[in-house]
Amino acid sequence: MNRLLASIRSPVGQKVIMALTGVIMVGFVIGHMIGNLKIFQGAEHLNAYAEFLRTVGAPAFARGELLWIARVGLIVAVVLHINAAVRLTRLARRARPVGYAKPVHLETTYASRTMRWGGVTLTAFIVYHLLHMTTGNAHRDFIRGDVYHNMVVAFSSVPVFVAYLVAMGMLGFHLYHGIWSGLQTLGLEHPQFDRLRRVGAGVLAVVIVGGFLAGPLAILLGFIS
Repeated sequence: MNRLLASIRSPVGQKVIMALTGVIMVGFVIGHMIGNLKIFQGAEHLNAYAEFLRTVGAPAFARGELLWIARVGLIVAVVLHINAAVRLTRLARRARPVGYAKPVHLETTYASRTMRWGGVTLTAFIVYHLLHMTTGNAHRDFIRGDVYHNMVVAFSSVPVFVAYLVAMGMLGFHLYHGIWSGLQTLGLEHPQFDRLRRVGAGVLAVVIVGGFLAGPLAILLGFIS
């Protein structure tokens, strides 16, 4: 048991935790993006999809229970992911208490260098997003159960769209580096496929960000009303 705990707390163990929880979060993000794209099918389809998520597999007395179980599971994954990131940061600082006189960015990208503060930005955005689109506390005209209406009202506002645009930019960078390095941590690394892994991570990040922004942009431009 002590060996297992020591292994989990080691840098390698923390990287594995980050990779595995990252897989869970990427899966959720893709599913969420696909659901959001239903706004192009109209209010009936999007609201029916939202209602399906609330009631899928659950009897009438347990409506919403399964969705909240999924949300709790996602929250646990996010907490473990953040905890592993904090631990790795502390371990890195202990290994080099005195930083370089000049920043060294060998074999790094902008995405990798912004992972930490990008993660903080995304955490703050998630809290805002829940208050905005789930509970309605930060929404100017929230109607429970009418996801179509809530999205159209929200993204008709330029400041709200800009806030989401910035957050999606951070998400794209985070996904790109996270997917690339996560696959490496999980052993999916080979000199012949490294370029393919990097390109694949980039393509997936662009598709996800584009998918999330498609609906809000269409609303802002008046194509969806």
